[in-house]
Amino acid sequence: MRSRGGERGSVTPIAAAFLVVLAVVAMALADVARVLLARSRAQTAADAAALAAAQSLAFPTGLDPEPAARALAQRNGAILVRCACRPGTFEARVEVRVPVGALLLGPDDLSAGGAARAVVEVP
Repeated sequence: MRSRGGERGSVTPIAAAFLVVLAVVAMALADVARVLLARSRAQTAADAAALAAAQSLAFPTGLDPEPAARALAQRNGAILVRCACRPGTFEARVEVRVPVGALLLGPDDLSAGGAARAVVEVP
């Protein structure tokens, strides 16, 4: 069989387009993974901050619950947004934010949030 002269090399543009689509999908998946990782880090930081605040409420050490929560959130790479930690209670509710970082296909100013509630039961 003879190939026609006009169809020679027609697979090259299709292969190039396929590779471009494949690269965009790979970048999108990398961005999704980065956002999910930030979300997990935010939840971990919120859990730790809530536990620190509740412990400060239940067992006073001279440190207010909010600074204790803020310090633990910062150690986990998060920013404390809100701490509902009323003295005289053993319950703490916190919200934190973690920056996602540079994305390949999205904006670079995204952040992921996490919230947690901790209650210390004193016998």
